[in-house]
Amino acid sequence: MTLVPAPDKAQYKEVRGLSRGLAVLSAMNRMAGGIGGVLEIARATGMHRTTVKRLLETLKTEGLVHQKDDSGGYALTFEVRRLSEGYASGDWIDEIAAPVMLEHLRAISWPSDLATPDGGFMIVRESTHRHSMLSQHRATIGIRIPMLVSSLGRAWLAYCSDEEREATLSQLRQRTDDIGEMARDTRRVNRILQQTRRRGYGMNTGEWLSEAGVTAIGLPIFDGKRALGAINIVMMRDAVRAREIRARYLPLLQALAQRISREIGGRRALGAPDGRPVGRTRQSTASSQGVAPSFTPPRPSAKRR
Repeated sequence: MTLVPAPDKAQYKEVRGLSRGLAVLSAMNRMAGGIGGVLEIARATGMHRTTVKRLLETLKTEGLVHQKDDSGGYALTFEVRRLSEGYASGDWIDEIAAPVMLEHLRAISWPSDLATPDGGFMIVRESTHRHSMLSQHRATIGIRIPMLVSSLGRAWLAYCSDEEREATLSQLRQRTDDIGEMARDTRRVNRILQQTRRRGYGMNTGEWLSEAGVTAIGLPIFDGKRALGAINIVMMRDAVRAREIRARYLPLLQALAQRISREIGGRRALGAPDGRPVGRTRQSTASSQGVAPSFTPPRPSAKRR
């Protein structure tokens, strides 16, 4: 029997039309209400307006967008959401974190992101940006946030296991950009992590240059003693003073992080034999009212990186 070798991936060429169509959908997803005109989408994607028009008409034929009769713009349809039905994420994010984050938004007002580590970045997995009236962004899910200069990255790195921390830092040291240079400065990294542990939460005040006008505070999310990820509150630097952050918003974030961590642990304790939850844990009165119970992240192990 003659074995036919598997085709080399290099033999397959990129389908440019598909890439462009996805770029149009991605651009519209970032626009208010998922609505945009041809010129607006062309500017967002860097494509010629004629190309954008053809792509929009194709997407319209497929039922993914429809044309607004009043303005001539295009809007995403429910069919776009249907495409995500087969997506399987960490069920604790969908079943626990997402509804709790939305509930706490009433007390916090400022948007929050929940992120998990992946490839030397914190990947935003859930967010309330699209629901917050104070948000400067609409779509943040899927954004890769730098590890060492963000509140999310600092909160997770300070409380993850020694093995996870060293593996992440080793990966970051291989980079040739500013983050790589920062990761190779062991004293600086240790100082950031020690400050985070001493303070009890991660914080950035403009160190992430692409978000220089933002202040964010972050806390780890735990499953028992393991740090699964981190959650933050994102605020405009000019709108909130440091004293207000500590007195008002930190307790709210503590209540949010504690409740998510507690419900993750409760779900595991109540889990069915197949590992799926059989019920939700009861929330405390303090958490439901946005009042922060005491929150002390588990101590990291004795080693320091």
